[in-house]
Amino acid sequence: MLPLLSRAEKPSRYTGGEWNAVVKEHPRARFCLCFPDLYEIGMSNLGMQILYSEINSHEDLACERCYAPAEDMAALLREAALPLTSLESAIPLKDFDVLGFSVQFELLYTGILYMLDLAGIPFRAADRGEEWPILLAGGPCAVNPEPYADFFDCVVIGEGEGVDVAVLELAAEGREKGWSKREILARASRLTGVYVPSVHKEGEKVVKAVFRDFEHAPYPVRPVVANTEAVHDRAVIELYRGCASGCRFCQAGYYYRPIRERSPEKCAEQAKEIVRNTGHGEIAMCSLSTGDYTGLHALMDGLRGFVHENKVNLSLPSLRLSSFSGDIAQESRRSSLTFAPEAGTQRLRNVINKNVTDEEIDNIARAFEVGYDSVKLYFMLGLPTETDEDIAGIAAICARLRELYYKTRGKRGPNISVSCAVFIPKPCTPFQWEAQISFSEMLRKQNYLRGLLRRIKGVTFSWHGAESSVLEAALARGDRRLSYVIERAYALGAKFDSWSEKFDWEAWQRAFADEGIDMEEYTGEWDTAAELPWDFIDTGVTKRYLLAQRKLAYEGVTTRSCREGCNGCGANKLGRCTIEW
Repeated sequence: MLPLLSRAEKPSRYTGGEWNAVVKEHPRARFCLCFPDLYEIGMSNLGMQILYSEINSHEDLACERCYAPAEDMAALLREAALPLTSLESAIPLKDFDVLGFSVQFELLYTGILYMLDLAGIPFRAADRGEEWPILLAGGPCAVNPEPYADFFDCVVIGEGEGVDVAVLELAAEGREKGWSKREILARASRLTGVYVPSVHKEGEKVVKAVFRDFEHAPYPVRPVVANTEAVHDRAVIELYRGCASGCRFCQAGYYYRPIRERSPEKCAEQAKEIVRNTGHGEIAMCSLSTGDYTGLHALMDGLRGFVHENKVNLSLPSLRLSSFSGDIAQESRRSSLTFAPEAGTQRLRNVINKNVTDEEIDNIARAFEVGYDSVKLYFMLGLPTETDEDIAGIAAICARLRELYYKTRGKRGPNISVSCAVFIPKPCTPFQWEAQISFSEMLRKQNYLRGLLRRIKGVTFSWHGAESSVLEAALARGDRRLSYVIERAYALGAKFDSWSEKFDWEAWQRAFADEGIDMEEYTGEWDTAAELPWDFIDTGVTKRYLLAQRKLAYEGVTTRSCREGCNGCGANKLGRCTIEW
């Protein structure tokens, strides 16, 4: 391997031996966590760190890691006829008991096949006999696993803590007792949150796994420190899971219910431990909406002395405008703050249940008062009922912020970065039945907004590609047929699809055509009475609630935050929300 590393563009991606990495010589069973993207991306993923730490906390179990190698390294492996191996022990992936793939978003699907190809492992579960490891998938895309289900023996629906360990222990017991793979999988299918496509019966529900005691959930206070600069190179503390806001387009806000908070005392203790165990100079508070954490001020009080004494920065990656305050901004030593108004007018924000007013947007001026010169704003184009007036409202917000900055600071600034994604109808949301706007309409809306923003000094504009947005929508609502499209696209050269410079739209178009499938089947409006590919999954949130929210959207009526009272979505049956009403 060493001669290969000397020829690789970034050998530090493949050397292993990182600070806090764990190597075990003779465990009862081995699990390899696989991330279908580059090392720098995967090392920034909190879920990978949590599961790695949890599995390795068991004395007789071992967890190792593998990330998708860059194309230069893949070519070197093929040239030397070497299989893809784990970082910790350089064990070929095919020799593990369980391979667990973290599937964070739809454009990673070809990355799964890329890694299996390099490991010499057959793509489809039906083609893998007793000699092959159990392949497991998990992560946010498990909300609809059907497009990739045929590649895996089992899929963890919901949260992996406890579940991945249980599957690995079953694999170990099965090997010791001579069980067949089918028997191991049959037993795994009885675990809450485990979907086994090969034994799943039509009409059978798979209930999402939820770690109820979030205060004492496994957490990596000795996370692995990357050998090379990662995308997010910092200590991360997870404040809570779920979201009280109920934005109607947001899959994560519904999928991760019920809302469970970790106490500020516990969060502060974990943050301090992580910094001591890693040397990180920044603490990031992780949640869907950091400003909504009920213990935020208590947590910042608990960390204030520590961060000043140790010269550590506090980062607030996600702030909700309605919960933003100047004192919080002052504590965070960042060059810019990030907000997500999502829509340019109050009317459209009501449609999507983004309970943010124009007055609250104007409150961004508080950040200017405490010295910030840069603001990042996230919006979405193509939301249901959107008009050009709503798009013009985005430019109006930017112009108003410039004016407020001048009144506050007496300078010309600020620097305003506007980023626009394209609306994608996602499973487990009130908008899961909606049509995505056409490709031509995406381009028209992007060009229209770009023209408006060019007239405002100090504003930069970035947007998501129309092609990748269409593909993401098709894969998000896909069924089993799309596994053949994914496999064909990979054969045509598609990989690293989330990287704009690597994305091959022609390969995907040809793959759909070769399989005789129209992409628009998955991106158009769906009948609310039709059976959906993911209906067999019980996420806690009822379809009746989602349909009621869709109706309210078209009426322009908002729903109160979960923090003001329970709205009856159904998620509480999987575990009590720990927020106070």
